[in-house]
Amino acid sequence: MSQQWQKSTSSTQDGGNSVEVSTNSEGLIEIRESATPDSIIVTTPTKFALWVEGVKRGEFDHFGNA
Repeated sequence: MSQQWQKSTSSTQDGGNSVEVSTNSEGLIEIRESATPDSIIVTTPTKFALWVEGVKRGEFDHFGNA
């Protein structure tokens, strides 16, 4: 079975402007940019969940204001 990548519905649908997330066979979270799909960041579900909590609290909003 091939790995299923998920992207935000806010991403562009042509695949050129997306961040995608997936779970690998070891249960780790993988994150990649659709423009460079061979560059993958791997992290644990716990670390990813903590990062998502920070995003929800607005801790990283200043990165989106570029």
